Amino acid sequence: MADDASPGLPAALLWDMDGTLVDTEPYWIETEFALAERYGGTWSRAQALDLVGNDLLTSGRYIREHMGIDLTPERIVEELLDGVVARVERAVPWVPGARELLLEASGAGIACALVTMSYERFVAPILVHLPPETFRVIVTGDKVELGKPHPEPYLTAAAALGVAPRDCVAIEDSNTGAKSAEAAGCTVLVVENHVPVLPGPRRVLRPTLEGLSPRDLGDLLMR
Repeated sequence: MADDASPGLPAALLWDMDGTLVDTEPYWIETEFALAERYGGTWSRAQALDLVGNDLLTSGRYIREHMGIDLTPERIVEELLDGVVARVERAVPWVPGARELLLEASGAGIACALVTMSYERFVAPILVHLPPETFRVIVTGDKVELGKPHPEPYLTAAAALGVAPRDCVAIEDSNTGAKSAEAAGCTVLVVENHVPVLPGPRRVLRPTLEGLSPRDLGDLLMR
């Protein structure tokens, strides 16, 4: 149970990964264009941005249809993961302020969970750059039945931590992810990255994570 955070702090901090904790969206886009070239497909940056925040099999189906390549969605996902994992193993592109806020929040006793639609094998090379147990719970796209924008990923994380979603702050960078966290009942701190995010009743939009403290996160819940 997540019961060791101080009063005035969120019970838990639920982190999206791609575009929120690490700026890996360019890695995905590069890999998608490489896939199109390898198999004689066509692709555009606009199509790539349509995939931001989606679960991977949804992206695989979209790529099969719009890129025009004769691979199964599952095979497309595995080839994308091969390319992106190779890039992450060379360099982890942390979003400004994200790693600092994560470590400060964890040190303040806030339970942190990673809630990503990427698969476990992509998460692993990023976690090695963090202290052990920084994330008490990790929810990946291959561990849920319904991905974002469905609330299941965030509901799963909150339940595993033993906290109510209403006492959690989720951090997201996409409409798809924000919808998922909102539907679960979380307050959503949105920091736009590669795509614009619409305002919403449970969303607080900020330009950056830089300079934010755990106490600032608690203030979001009190709004």
